[in-house]
Amino acid sequence: MNGGPSGFNNAPVTRAFIIASALFTVFFGIQGRSSKLGLSYLDVFGNLQHWKLIVSVFAFSSTPELMFGLYLLYYFRVFERQIGSNKYSVFILFSVIVSLLFEILALALLKDPAVNLVTSGPYGLIFASFVPFFFDIPVSTWFRVVGVRFSDKSFVYLAGLQLLLSSWKRSILPGLCGILAGSLYRLNVFYIRKAKFPEFVTSLLSRISWPTMGRSPSAAPRNIVGNMPSYAGRQVERNYPSSMPSATEPLEDSISTLVSMGFDRSSARQALVQARNDVNVATNILLEAQSH
Repeated sequence: MNGGPSGFNNAPVTRAFIIASALFTVFFGIQGRSSKLGLSYLDVFGNLQHWKLIVSVFAFSSTPELMFGLYLLYYFRVFERQIGSNKYSVFILFSVIVSLLFEILALALLKDPAVNLVTSGPYGLIFASFVPFFFDIPVSTWFRVVGVRFSDKSFVYLAGLQLLLSSWKRSILPGLCGILAGSLYRLNVFYIRKAKFPEFVTSLLSRISWPTMGRSPSAAPRNIVGNMPSYAGRQVERNYPSSMPSATEPLEDSISTLVSMGFDRSSARQALVQARNDVNVATNILLEAQSH
């Protein structure tokens, strides 16, 4: 299972956030201050080190956490491709702020004098993303390892579990706050899912010339059916070579999943036929067709 086409194609906000997180982590790591970035009761209500509220959103406290965290952020770029960079920016801001408020509330209730009770890093965003991952991303493959049944989503869950337990209770607390923030977003509290930033905000991010990972934007996109012509005004079936072998009739649940992402029903059905009922491959087909 993957997050769609390789690299940051159609995911400029994710790219900017990942680079910012990596730079903050490296910067404070070189200074030997990574382990001191976590939040504590005294930081918020005693010494008033409010700068930590901002830094702790981006910088991880250790290299293993950085590796697993950036992998999950990179994978979850699929959500930016589904809902668009504008709404994904709202999701990031909502997840970060709400999870941070929950963390502050937990610190106030616990009143634990321990230093760095809450580890640093974008745990709020990462674990908020597990909510739509659980509900909206279907399982496409099942397999067994020494008799234990796994799905193609299992590796993402295992990476999340590793990150959640990386610093024990210091990482569990922000992880749970992130899940709560993601749940509130899914429940559409204050109609947050309809909120959008002015277009120039996400447009600015898309124009930033960060180094890219994966294929170059100028390279011709490729997928299992080859390069696609313009998507607008055409049905997806017209874009596919007639020589492609037909697949079984797509499942209604799979069609509904793609329709819920904003694709029209006919195009979703044809993409599933060409992808042999693999929802992830079908999503990639539709997304790459839209990018032309």
